[in-house]
Amino acid sequence: MFQLLLLIIYIAFISLGLPDSLLGSAWPAMYQEFSVPVSYAGGISMIIAAGTIISSLQSDRLTKKLGTGKVTAVSVFMTAAALFGFSISHSYIALCLWAVPYGLGAGSVDASLNNYVALHYASRHMSWLHCMWGVGASLGPYIMGYALAGGQGWNMGYRYISVLQIVLTAVLIFSLPLWKKQENGSAGQTDGKWKTKPLSLRQIIKIPGAKEVMVTFFCYCALEQTTGLWASSYLVLRRGLSAETAAGYASLFFMGITTGRAFSGFLTIKLNDTQMIRLGQGFILLGIAFLPFGSTGSLLGLILIGLGCAPVYPSIIHSTPEHFGADKSQAMIGVQMASAYVGTCFMPPVFGLIANHVSISVFPVYLLAALALMAAMHEKMLSKVCVNKDEC
Repeated sequence: MFQLLLLIIYIAFISLGLPDSLLGSAWPAMYQEFSVPVSYAGGISMIIAAGTIISSLQSDRLTKKLGTGKVTAVSVFMTAAALFGFSISHSYIALCLWAVPYGLGAGSVDASLNNYVALHYASRHMSWLHCMWGVGASLGPYIMGYALAGGQGWNMGYRYISVLQIVLTAVLIFSLPLWKKQENGSAGQTDGKWKTKPLSLRQIIKIPGAKEVMVTFFCYCALEQTTGLWASSYLVLRRGLSAETAAGYASLFFMGITTGRAFSGFLTIKLNDTQMIRLGQGFILLGIAFLPFGSTGSLLGLILIGLGCAPVYPSIIHSTPEHFGADKSQAMIGVQMASAYVGTCFMPPVFGLIANHVSISVFPVYLLAALALMAAMHEKMLSKVCVNKDEC
């Protein structure tokens, strides 16, 4: 039963990644149909991000009231309904409205599942599960491309993903007894410690190390998303590569993350979470150092940055129960997810302004600043939560 539930969680993580890249792949066809500027995709993205932040902050309250299984099932259903809503939308306003349940559902399932895996499974599964998210994010554009190439339109691309999410919702509903059995059998829940009242944001921030880990997540996602969004532009404008070649180079960053997480799962057998995070930060630093040295250096740099990013996110999440306690882990992971989404939402556009008014050549400096603050905050967090703990 334990392994069956793990398989369901793996499938859920693939499903979690499927919609994440749909808007970007479909927007070139969508904005023309709606007669809006191409930049309007940012409005939809911002609404989704706002929803994920809100639902992440409420994940502790929802999970303690309903349980992880029910929260996951309801959240996936909300996402499925929102995707179906996208597929039948005929105006930009309708897309914005459907983006609300889309974001709310995505944030809840992300925070709840991450906490569940951190509590019940080894670190290697966290790495492999986030690798599965990458698989889903990679499959999404292919499904959309299949619909567009077949003349079915972007609507059917969203509908295909919606159907997959509905099937997953049914699977999750039938699997609810497994979730309940696993949770009831957890040592941490039998003594009543996990039955405490949900923590408010103010209470969470007062926990030693909370502010530092929030900044760590903010900086990590700022670095990852800025690299993903601006790498191609840097290669074209600074290195003089063609747009096609630059796109191929930039894709290696995402390949580095996905393959890196697959290999990270094996490394966690020998290394603990803190060691994995420091190793990843070292690879990121090495990658940034290579970026200024021609096209070959940039190619190698992007691969190294991707490999470095791979273990950081899942390892910080997996270490949360150990550092902050199982009774506080859902609340902490919720604010970590919210901090991550804030970094994702705001920091890539900030670099866009810098590139526009200063120069695209400061790209490595911007990434280095994010890395330095991330590393400093992580070490400061460890100094507060790992007193007299050899494993830290």
